[in-house]
Amino acid sequence: MIKLYISQNNFTINDTSLNFPIEIEVLDKILLANKRTVKKKHNIIYTWDDLGILAYSKNGKVVESLLLELKKGGFDFSSKDIFKGQFYFDNEEVITYYKTNKDKRIKLFDGDSNGALVLNNISVWFDFDKNNMEAIEIAAFKGASIQKIPKDKYTIKEVNEELIEFSDFGFKLSIIQELMYTKEILEPKFDLFEFVIWYTKRDIDLEKEGYEPIPEVTQYFKDLPIPKKNATEITEIYQDGGNEIYMQLLRFGEGWEGYWDIENAKDAKHFPNLKKAILCYAKENVLNELNDMGIKSEWI
Repeated sequence: MIKLYISQNNFTINDTSLNFPIEIEVLDKILLANKRTVKKKHNIIYTWDDLGILAYSKNGKVVESLLLELKKGGFDFSSKDIFKGQFYFDNEEVITYYKTNKDKRIKLFDGDSNGALVLNNISVWFDFDKNNMEAIEIAAFKGASIQKIPKDKYTIKEVNEELIEFSDFGFKLSIIQELMYTKEILEPKFDLFEFVIWYTKRDIDLEKEGYEPIPEVTQYFKDLPIPKKNATEITEIYQDGGNEIYMQLLRFGEGWEGYWDIENAKDAKHFPNLKKAILCYAKENVLNELNDMGIKSEWI
């Protein structure tokens, strides 16, 4: 049985002391179970199916966080079983400690109504679907405060240059993913948690509203100008439920939503260097339309 302990001085799994980031080879030796590897566009997810444990890595060498699944998920990387091990926090069973020590919870972001337990510079965050606890995330504590956000950071400014006129919002989002998060050309890089702090016209409660697209966030991306000068930078489209753009649009997205499906491929005409498309948020007709335009396309 897997045993996790977080104390004032140590974090251990099966009596082995650890610190984040954790080398994946070290985890393998501790967990002693077969793992699956799912490669995403921007990270790698390791899944130990029999243990109900996931690990997230950016470079495939070390992991930045661990996830203990308490409910079977619907993603391709979700574990086939739930976590049944022991997890103690400051010498008490972690869920019991969480429920009985509300005053010790720390908000990790604005709108975090659950809060996290923090000890020995490690945060333990509890993910709920409504009132049901679904998972426990363990990571290095990065601090609960966010630096002051410039007053005009997310103000849509008038641009004195030619812009791309999109007819399909889903297609525009796939382009924003490439320009803003993959190539880091389009600024500012949108951060949902930061945006809800910056936004002053009303209070946005992510924990309550994060199960559906938030109108103000959706509108931001609809209004966001995309300069024509950036069109030649697009050589491929890669849609994945784990893409940053979709995670920013829906706090508690599960990857199957149809809010951002591309309806047609007409906007491809703006991108002369677009040669490849991997799709998951698109109508059936879009694949054929892109292939007919000479853009090699397939489903993810």
